[in-house]
Amino acid sequence: MRRFLPISLLFVSTAIAAVAADVTLFEREGPFGWVIVTESNGLRTLQFERGGARQTVVKPGDPAHLELPYAPVALTGLSLCEAPRRVLIVGLGGGTLPMFIRHYYPEAVIDGVDINPDVVDVARRFLGFREDARMRGIVADGRKFIEETREPYDIIFLDAFGADSVPPPLSTVEFLRAVRKALKPSGVAVGNIWSREYNRLYDSMVRTYQEAFDDLYLLEVRGVGNRILLSLPRKENISRADLAARAGALSGAKGFRFEMAPLVRSGFNHLRERDTSAHVLTDAEMLKP
Repeated sequence: MRRFLPISLLFVSTAIAAVAADVTLFEREGPFGWVIVTESNGLRTLQFERGGARQTVVKPGDPAHLELPYAPVALTGLSLCEAPRRVLIVGLGGGTLPMFIRHYYPEAVIDGVDINPDVVDVARRFLGFREDARMRGIVADGRKFIEETREPYDIIFLDAFGADSVPPPLSTVEFLRAVRKALKPSGVAVGNIWSREYNRLYDSMVRTYQEAFDDLYLLEVRGVGNRILLSLPRKENISRADLAARAGALSGAKGFRFEMAPLVRSGFNHLRERDTSAHVLTDAEMLKP
């Protein structure tokens, strides 16, 4: 005879099952703080503190899967450069962006740089990051790596975060000028920052990008606090419709699982005007002991 649990007990048992499914695969406090990897419902998550922001969420064995909403928006930057032959990601995290790009651009050279050796280690061991002849994970200071780069990149993703903010050395005008120098003239730098609501330096960060680059576009990520900055070392004066068309054509031609055009239309802003009340962030200010 089949027995049925009372509804209240069903809810309790379901909650217990959900908690039990959240398994810690790795947890360590190293020289750069905590690195935590958990698994739940077939997804693996990288965090830098318990209950903190999700730095990376991957679906093992499926590099085309993007879980965090900022990633598809950041990838619209691919539509602003020629077919990328050289790609740099500063802030490897779990390797989501390089693995996605490797899947769709198998001939590209992809460098993923992270200052934290534990992050690179767990990306390899737990998060499906697989290096090959053209893709590598590099333990290095992202700023120093860019400053010493001799062969320029088509696209540079600036996706480095601590537990809740961009590290100060990666937010100054001196650093962003080095990023610009490391780009091809036809290239693009894609910056991921927190919005004004979560980031007291938001207006100054935007102003600093404007100081370092010739053209700047902002894309809002719907439903979350990420803001994506598309930074060009040249003037293009791209309209919302033009960028949406370029992005839509790219996602359609490559067969991405998401459409890029709506991501552009919903949150596009060409940042022509400079906020004179915001100041440019410099090494002198941000790198004080």
